[in-house]
Amino acid sequence: MTTEDLKRAARVLRTELGITHSRALELVAHQRGYKDWNTAAAMSEPAGLGAPVPVLRMSDVERTRELYVGFLRFRVVLEHRFEPGLPLYLRVERDGTRLDLSEHHGDGTPGSVVWIPVADVRGLQRELLATGYQHMRPGVDEEAPGGPTMTVVDPNQNVLRFAQPTRTA
Repeated sequence: MTTEDLKRAARVLRTELGITHSRALELVAHQRGYKDWNTAAAMSEPAGLGAPVPVLRMSDVERTRELYVGFLRFRVVLEHRFEPGLPLYLRVERDGTRLDLSEHHGDGTPGSVVWIPVADVRGLQRELLATGYQHMRPGVDEEAPGGPTMTVVDPNQNVLRFAQPTRTA
């Protein structure tokens, strides 16, 4: 059953029994053999692949944050340490692109490459150059395979290739 199916069942229970929606969701979850609604909702989604999330290694958090947040205009959506002083794990997003950046040993390999499609690579280049970031002034390679491409190398030598795919007939 999908989450929507479970919610429909809860609405019927709510109406028939005159209980709160929250209580109805919990009852439906228990009926299906789950310990609570959150577990039922998580387990009921149909299996399917989502978009991959590259995990890139980072060693200098401040320089990495300066590049991804300050220059590339990603926003931090997750920041996690198991305890103060332990390695940091960051998730950044921008316009549907999600990247994970990790200090954890074994996560990612410095020098990895991520190809990111963009609608207007020259517009992105103008936007980035306008930030005044002093450590990089990326150009656009008009002859790159896959379309005009702007390459940005992060402080850990990870390569981000922002490419404007060319349409072929």
